[in-house]
Amino acid sequence: MRETNNKEEKQFWKDYDPSQFKKPSMAVDTAIFTILDSELHVLMIQRDEHPFKDQWSLVGGYIDIEKDHSLEDTAKRKLKEKTGVDTPYLEQVETVGNNTRDPREWTVSTSYFALLPSENIRLKSGKGASNIEWIKISSYQSIDLAFDHQYILTKCLERLKAKSLYTTLPINLMPESFTMSELQRIYEIILGKTIQQKSFRRRIKNSDILMETGEMKATGKRPAAFYKIKEEAQTHFFTRTIESLS
Repeated sequence: MRETNNKEEKQFWKDYDPSQFKKPSMAVDTAIFTILDSELHVLMIQRDEHPFKDQWSLVGGYIDIEKDHSLEDTAKRKLKEKTGVDTPYLEQVETVGNNTRDPREWTVSTSYFALLPSENIRLKSGKGASNIEWIKISSYQSIDLAFDHQYILTKCLERLKAKSLYTTLPINLMPESFTMSELQRIYEIILGKTIQQKSFRRRIKNSDILMETGEMKATGKRPAAFYKIKEEAQTHFFTRTIESLS
Protein backbone atom coordinates (compact mmCIF):
# COMPACT_ATOMS: atom_id res chain seq x y z
CA MET A 1 0.00 0.00 0.00
CA ARG A 2 2.81 2.40 0.93
CA GLU A 3 4.61 1.62 -2.35
CA THR A 4 1.40 2.38 -4.25
CA ASN A 5 1.01 5.69 -2.41
CA ASN A 6 4.61 6.62 -3.21
CA LYS A 7 4.03 5.94 -6.89
CA GLU A 8 0.85 7.99 -6.84
CA GLU A 9 2.65 10.88 -5.13
CA LYS A 10 5.52 10.79 -7.64
CA GLN A 11 3.00 10.91 -10.46
CA PHE A 12 1.18 13.78 -8.73
CA TRP A 13 4.35 15.89 -8.59
CA LYS A 14 5.23 14.95 -12.16
CA ASP A 15 1.84 16.21 -13.40
CA TYR A 16 1.59 19.18 -11.03
CA ASP A 17 1.61 22.56 -12.76
CA PRO A 18 1.46 25.51 -10.34
CA SER A 19 0.91 27.96 -13.20
CA GLN A 20 -2.64 26.65 -13.64
CA PHE A 21 -3.62 28.35 -10.38
CA LYS A 22 -3.95 32.13 -10.40
CA LYS A 23 -2.29 33.69 -7.35
CA PRO A 24 -2.95 37.01 -5.60
CA SER A 25 -0.12 39.46 -4.97
CA MET A 26 1.27 39.19 -1.44
CA ALA A 27 2.44 42.19 0.57
CA VAL A 28 3.35 43.23 4.10
CA ASP A 29 2.37 46.59 5.63
CA THR A 30 3.81 47.77 8.94
CA ALA A 31 2.71 50.50 11.36
CA ILE A 32 6.00 51.68 12.87
CA PHE A 33 5.42 53.56 16.13
CA THR A 34 7.70 55.85 18.12
CA ILE A 35 7.40 58.65 20.69
CA LEU A 36 8.40 62.17 19.63
CA ASP A 37 7.86 65.36 21.67
CA SER A 38 5.67 63.44 24.14
CA GLU A 39 3.31 62.18 21.43
CA LEU A 40 2.83 58.83 19.72
CA HIS A 41 3.79 58.93 16.03
CA VAL A 42 3.59 56.49 13.12
CA LEU A 43 5.95 56.36 10.16
CA MET A 44 4.37 57.09 6.79
CA ILE A 45 5.59 57.50 3.23
CA GLN A 46 4.15 59.72 0.51
CA ARG A 47 3.71 57.76 -2.70
CA ASP A 48 5.29 59.15 -5.87
CA GLU A 49 3.61 56.76 -8.29
CA HIS A 50 0.16 55.48 -9.15
CA PRO A 51 -2.12 54.21 -7.75
CA PHE A 52 -2.77 56.72 -4.95
CA LYS A 53 0.02 59.01 -6.12
CA ASP A 54 0.88 61.77 -3.57
CA GLN A 55 -1.17 60.08 -0.84
CA TRP A 56 0.34 58.85 2.43
CA SER A 57 0.63 55.18 3.30
CA LEU A 58 2.22 52.87 5.83
CA VAL A 59 5.65 51.39 5.19
CA GLY A 60 5.28 48.19 3.23
CA GLY A 61 5.93 46.30 0.06
CA TYR A 62 5.68 43.04 -1.79
CA ILE A 63 7.29 39.82 -0.62
CA ASP A 64 10.60 39.05 -2.33
CA ILE A 65 10.62 35.27 -2.64
CA GLU A 66 14.36 35.30 -3.30
CA LYS A 67 15.29 37.34 -0.20
CA ASP A 68 12.51 36.66 2.29
CA HIS A 69 12.06 33.30 4.00
CA SER A 70 8.96 34.45 5.91
CA LEU A 71 6.45 37.30 6.20
CA GLU A 72 8.41 38.63 9.17
CA ASP A 73 11.53 38.76 7.00
CA THR A 74 9.66 41.00 4.57
CA ALA A 75 8.51 43.31 7.37
CA LYS A 76 12.02 43.55 8.81
CA ARG A 77 13.57 44.16 5.40
CA LYS A 78 11.20 47.01 4.57
CA LEU A 79 11.71 48.50 8.01
CA LYS A 80 15.48 48.40 7.57
CA GLU A 81 15.25 49.97 4.13
CA LYS A 82 13.15 52.89 5.40
CA THR A 83 14.67 53.59 8.82
CA GLY A 84 18.13 52.04 8.68
CA VAL A 85 17.56 50.26 12.00
CA ASP A 86 16.39 46.89 13.26
CA THR A 87 13.26 46.89 15.37
CA PRO A 88 13.45 45.56 18.94
CA TYR A 89 9.79 44.54 18.66
CA LEU A 90 7.65 43.37 15.74
CA GLU A 91 4.22 41.74 16.00
CA GLN A 92 1.84 40.37 13.40
CA VAL A 93 -1.66 41.83 13.69
CA GLU A 94 -3.97 40.76 10.87
CA THR A 95 -4.15 39.51 7.29
CA VAL A 96 -6.52 41.19 4.83
CA GLY A 97 -7.19 39.99 1.30
CA ASN A 98 -9.74 40.98 -1.33
CA ASN A 99 -10.17 42.33 -4.86
CA THR A 100 -10.91 45.90 -3.80
CA ARG A 101 -8.03 47.04 -1.55
CA ASP A 102 -5.71 47.56 -4.54
CA PRO A 103 -7.17 48.76 -7.88
CA ARG A 104 -4.40 46.94 -9.78
CA GLU A 105 -5.14 43.38 -8.75
CA TRP A 106 -6.34 40.88 -6.13
CA THR A 107 -3.98 41.38 -3.16
CA VAL A 108 -3.34 40.00 0.30
CA SER A 109 -1.56 42.06 2.95
CA THR A 110 -0.33 40.90 6.34
CA SER A 111 -0.03 43.78 8.78
CA TYR A 112 2.51 44.20 11.58
CA PHE A 113 3.29 46.85 14.10
CA ALA A 114 6.82 47.73 15.16
CA LEU A 115 8.11 49.74 18.13
CA LEU A 116 11.23 51.89 17.85
CA PRO A 117 12.92 54.32 20.22
CA SER A 118 13.22 57.64 18.39
CA GLU A 119 16.91 58.14 19.08
CA ASN A 120 19.43 57.58 16.28
CA ILE A 121 16.82 56.98 13.56
CA ARG A 122 17.76 58.36 10.13
CA LEU A 123 14.80 58.13 7.79
CA LYS A 124 15.26 57.52 4.10
CA SER A 125 12.55 57.33 1.46
CA GLY A 126 13.07 54.51 -0.99
CA LYS A 127 11.67 53.55 -4.37
CA GLY A 128 8.08 54.64 -4.85
CA ALA A 129 8.17 57.33 -2.14
CA SER A 130 8.72 61.07 -2.52
CA ASN A 131 8.71 61.73 1.23
CA ILE A 132 8.84 59.92 4.55
CA GLU A 133 7.74 61.41 7.87
CA TRP A 134 6.66 60.65 11.41
CA ILE A 135 2.95 61.53 11.58
CA LYS A 136 1.16 62.25 14.86
CA ILE A 137 -1.34 59.56 15.77
CA SER A 138 -3.67 62.31 16.95
CA SER A 139 -4.04 63.50 13.34
CA TYR A 140 -3.91 60.33 11.23
CA GLN A 141 -7.69 59.98 10.94
CA SER A 142 -7.86 63.30 9.07
CA ILE A 143 -5.42 62.02 6.42
CA ASP A 144 -6.70 60.19 3.33
CA LEU A 145 -4.42 57.17 3.42
CA ALA A 146 -3.77 54.95 0.40
CA PHE A 147 -5.28 51.48 -0.04
CA ASP A 148 -6.93 50.26 3.20
CA HIS A 149 -4.15 51.63 5.42
CA GLN A 150 -6.59 53.65 7.52
CA TYR A 151 -8.15 50.36 8.61
CA ILE A 152 -4.78 48.63 9.08
CA LEU A 153 -3.36 51.48 11.16
CA THR A 154 -6.46 51.55 13.36
CA LYS A 155 -6.15 47.81 14.03
CA CYS A 156 -2.43 48.11 14.84
CA LEU A 157 -3.09 51.01 17.20
CA GLU A 158 -5.84 49.08 18.95
CA ARG A 159 -3.48 46.13 19.45
CA LEU A 160 -0.72 48.37 20.83
CA LYS A 161 -3.07 50.03 23.33
CA ALA A 162 -4.64 46.74 24.39
CA LYS A 163 -1.29 45.02 25.06
CA SER A 164 0.02 48.09 26.89
CA LEU A 165 -2.71 47.49 29.47
CA TYR A 166 -1.34 44.14 30.61
CA THR A 167 2.28 43.81 29.39
CA THR A 168 5.65 45.57 29.49
CA LEU A 169 5.50 46.07 25.72
CA PRO A 170 5.97 49.90 25.78
CA ILE A 171 9.50 49.40 27.14
CA ASN A 172 10.52 48.74 23.54
CA LEU A 173 9.93 52.45 22.83
CA MET A 174 12.52 53.50 25.41
CA PRO A 175 16.10 54.61 24.72
CA GLU A 176 19.00 52.52 26.02
CA SER A 177 18.65 53.97 29.54
CA PHE A 178 15.71 55.74 31.16
CA THR A 179 14.12 56.65 34.47
CA MET A 180 11.01 55.04 35.88
CA SER A 181 9.12 58.32 35.48
CA GLU A 182 10.04 58.43 31.79
CA LEU A 183 8.75 54.89 31.32
CA GLN A 184 5.51 55.69 33.11
CA ARG A 185 5.05 58.70 30.84
CA ILE A 186 5.32 56.47 27.76
CA TYR A 187 2.53 54.28 29.10
CA GLU A 188 0.39 57.34 29.77
CA ILE A 189 0.96 58.70 26.25
CA ILE A 190 -0.10 55.42 24.65
CA LEU A 191 -3.12 54.88 26.89
CA GLY A 192 -4.18 58.52 27.11
CA LYS A 193 -4.64 58.40 30.87
CA THR A 194 -2.77 59.08 34.11
CA ILE A 195 -1.38 56.11 36.04
CA GLN A 196 -0.85 55.88 39.78
CA GLN A 197 2.90 56.26 40.28
CA LYS A 198 3.51 54.05 43.32
CA SER A 199 1.56 51.08 41.98
CA PHE A 200 3.13 51.43 38.52
CA ARG A 201 6.68 51.36 39.88
CA ARG A 202 5.96 48.36 42.05
CA ARG A 203 4.46 46.52 39.10
CA ILE A 204 7.41 47.22 36.80
CA LYS A 205 10.02 46.34 39.42
CA ASN A 206 8.22 43.08 40.23
CA SER A 207 8.38 42.10 36.55
CA ASP A 208 12.16 41.77 37.01
CA ILE A 209 13.06 42.81 33.47
CA LEU A 210 15.00 45.98 34.36
CA MET A 211 18.32 46.65 36.03
CA GLU A 212 19.79 49.88 37.38
CA THR A 213 22.69 51.33 35.37
CA GLY A 214 24.29 52.99 38.40
CA GLU A 215 23.76 56.45 36.91
CA MET A 216 21.44 59.10 38.27
CA LYS A 217 19.44 61.94 36.73
CA ALA A 218 19.08 65.26 38.54
CA THR A 219 15.44 66.20 39.14
CA GLY A 220 13.65 68.94 41.01
CA LYS A 221 13.30 66.84 44.16
CA ARG A 222 15.83 64.04 44.37
CA PRO A 223 18.02 62.21 41.83
CA ALA A 224 16.26 59.53 39.78
CA ALA A 225 17.93 56.22 38.96
CA PHE A 226 18.50 55.18 35.35
CA TYR A 227 17.41 51.71 34.25
CA LYS A 228 17.99 49.51 31.22
CA ILE A 229 16.38 46.34 29.95
CA LYS A 230 18.08 43.09 30.97
CA GLU A 231 19.59 41.27 28.00
CA GLU A 232 17.60 38.10 28.65
CA ALA A 233 14.33 39.92 29.37
CA GLN A 234 11.14 38.98 27.56
CA THR A 235 7.84 40.83 27.43
CA HIS A 236 6.19 40.38 30.84
CA PHE A 237 2.46 39.71 31.16
CA PHE A 238 0.72 41.09 34.25
CA THR A 239 -2.14 39.32 36.00
CA ARG A 240 -4.16 42.54 36.21
CA THR A 241 -4.58 45.29 33.61
CA ILE A 242 -3.04 48.67 34.17
CA GLU A 243 -6.53 50.22 34.25
CA SER A 244 -6.61 49.31 37.91
CA LEU A 245 -3.75 51.77 38.51
CA SER A 246 -5.58 54.80 37.11
